[in-house]
Amino acid sequence: QLRELDNLKTIAVTTNGISLARQLPNLKDAGLDLINISLDTLVPAKFEFIARRRGFHKVMEGINKALDAGYNPVKVNCVVMRGLNEDELLDFVKLTEKKPLDVRFIEYMPFDGNKWNFKKLVSYQEMLGTIRQRWPELEKLPSGACDTAKVILQFSADGNLKVCLFGNTEVSLRDVLRSGATDLEILEIIGAAVGRKKKQHAGMFNISQMKNRPMILIGEDRAPPGAAYNITNSALPSRRGSAPVGVGRTFWNDVLSGEGGLLTFRSGVGPTEGRPALRTYRAALRRPGKSGSEWDGGQQGGTGQEAGSLTHVDAQGAAVMVDIGGKPDTQRTAQARAVVRLGEQAFRLLRAERLRKGDALAAARLAGIGGAKLTAQLIPLCHPIGLHWADVRLELDEARWAAVVTATCGTRGKTGVEMEALVAASVAALTIYDMCKSVTHDIVIEEVKLLSKTGGRRGDFHRAD
Repeated sequence: QLRELDNLKTIAVTTNGISLARQLPNLKDAGLDLINISLDTLVPAKFEFIARRRGFHKVMEGINKALDAGYNPVKVNCVVMRGLNEDELLDFVKLTEKKPLDVRFIEYMPFDGNKWNFKKLVSYQEMLGTIRQRWPELEKLPSGACDTAKVILQFSADGNLKVCLFGNTEVSLRDVLRSGATDLEILEIIGAAVGRKKKQHAGMFNISQMKNRPMILIGEDRAPPGAAYNITNSALPSRRGSAPVGVGRTFWNDVLSGEGGLLTFRSGVGPTEGRPALRTYRAALRRPGKSGSEWDGGQQGGTGQEAGSLTHVDAQGAAVMVDIGGKPDTQRTAQARAVVRLGEQAFRLLRAERLRKGDALAAARLAGIGGAKLTAQLIPLCHPIGLHWADVRLELDEARWAAVVTATCGTRGKTGVEMEALVAASVAALTIYDMCKSVTHDIVIEEVKLLSKTGGRRGDFHRAD
């Protein structure tokens, strides 16, 4: 039906890509022209933490299916946040080397409900510097005359017009349309709204204090007709709200662009004078950071069961420390294990106490106990616990040329000591590696796992194997 509208040039969709592979044939038949996919990490485990659902491989399948269907380029939007995914910049860039992808890096911006923190912001200049360290011959691509002067209008699912994502002022076009207004009257209303648009939005710290409807409220009608809504989303059917800007930097095989806030890595720019096809990285306008809940084309990501199982994640998807103040003190114990496969030579030297650094087993035992006491400093959301005891035992398994570490911790308190036991086993195993690495680097630490725990509201746990 959209294709029947006069002067409609492009139909695009922004999605998290979870169901894209399944829905793509119907979308293509319906006339879909462009696809934007929101993807903030290439690490499956990290994806599950961010999205509060599994599905990384489904997203990658959707991207590949879109490429196979002839979409060129497929755009991938990535919000870069310090401490979360800034270490993946180069991995995202490399996606464009052999595939017609536009990877657009977006600064983390404040928005109501997204727990914005300045310390998480990675500026586009810093992103550009990181990429230039890998590709120092980066050059800027030519940009169009009006590439940085586009006016982007956003429409919420409940019929409100926003001329700026960072502004909390909206105009209800739904009410105007239902009142029987003519096209000319509607155009005048839109023109007046655009005319009132400020030259630029406020500073980031001001924006972070501004009340604005969170993106998870897209599609909800919570105010009377004509009232001013606090809405963050745009006409795009997802949490993303930016448009590409035609600025870029070009170099052989890879091209990057960046001006004014966002980097887009665009591929498939065709051969030029004997050079291979260029990869271009183009800049996009800044857009707000995610609220942490909307991941599937405007739908809230994850199921209630999945979200409820992550006790260290709040309703907005931000990591939090659990409040245990109201929990009763109970006796808690936990036991964990790690296996260090040394190989025959290192194993025999360890057993004979002939390693160059000395008694590895004694050092590992002390290191493991010390690690257990420092768990809250190593794992950021763990509570400091006064351990009643911590013990690390090591056994030598000649059949596997391995050292088996078993760590046990106990206390009486409001939270368990599983992490303390796991840290103790891990640190002890790492110490064995350090003591034996002069003999060989072919050492494998494996089977780090919780064996048992007792106490607490969820009851006891004992691993069957």
